[in-house]
Amino acid sequence: MHLPEGFPVAPMLAKAVAGIPDTAGLSYEPKWDGFRAIAYVDGADVELDSRGSKPLTRYFPELVAEFTRQLPVSCVIDGEIVVRQGPVGSEYLDWDALSQRIHPAQSRILRLAEETPADFVAFDLLYLNDRSLKDDPFESRRAALEALFEKIEAPLHVTRATRDASLAGRWLDQFEGAGLDGVVSKPLAAPYTPGKRTMLKTKHVRTADVVVLGYRIHSSGEGVGSLLVGLHDAAGELQSVGGIAAFSNERRRALIGELDHLVQRDSSGTAVAGESDRSRFSGSRDTSFVRLRPELVVEVRYDHMEGARFRHTVQFERWRPDRDAASCMFDQLERPVAYDLGSVLG
Repeated sequence: MHLPEGFPVAPMLAKAVAGIPDTAGLSYEPKWDGFRAIAYVDGADVELDSRGSKPLTRYFPELVAEFTRQLPVSCVIDGEIVVRQGPVGSEYLDWDALSQRIHPAQSRILRLAEETPADFVAFDLLYLNDRSLKDDPFESRRAALEALFEKIEAPLHVTRATRDASLAGRWLDQFEGAGLDGVVSKPLAAPYTPGKRTMLKTKHVRTADVVVLGYRIHSSGEGVGSLLVGLHDAAGELQSVGGIAAFSNERRRALIGELDHLVQRDSSGTAVAGESDRSRFSGSRDTSFVRLRPELVVEVRYDHMEGARFRHTVQFERWRPDRDAASCMFDQLERPVAYDLGSVLG
């Protein structure tokens, strides 16, 4: 594909803030939980690039067909690829189904395109009919995007937007029940700034007490790279729910000694290794870990769950020596009230 001058571009990013800013000059949007993608459309020529500029085009042939059918123009659109599941009236975003779409086999790609078709949610317009819009204020880009999509139908959408901070606050609470993960605030007067954190994002922040199951050695070969954590289900079984990373070099090395008394060892004194479940994203990466006796409790910060696991890597908050590991159960977790994704998409 022949790209216009100044393209491709890295997506504009967002900086995390504690609450939704209630200031003049901002536009608020739901924060979609999918694959960030920039769509380059030139009639029948369509390319989809990921946030890291990796090509996504071959994995979503149904979206390529819809861009070709519904947008016979030259344009560059910033948006999100999502997969919606569930019956009409009770739809939700399904991250697991979306992640399944990245597969090397063309036959499986074509089958999944029919079984779990994707939608594209647009939220910015960077180029239209031989003119770059990157230097235009977001307010103008948004108006142009709405005009472009005026007669466009699903599975292509324009995200909702409001200038009412109180309504955005309700979206933060309600839309989580449909699988969305926050609210993005955008300065109306700002140009598009590739790779820079010009926008603001507000996500739920929650805490939970979890049991440390083991650790992985850091990729450097020194210290603890990540802690694996779990929770007890209703039957009392300990289930793996995610991991904690982002320790400093000094802290990683110290953790090795601090956790040594909990390491499970065989009769010869060798540390017992476990193996994490592999996914298509594991590749050849070593997923083994050092098993620990499940006695240590840690409080973590997390945003939301994906099934029975934390959706993202959780953040260390503090050790909880006062907590009994057996008391760390799933029932402590806050569950959002279900909300229909179809209502969010309009």
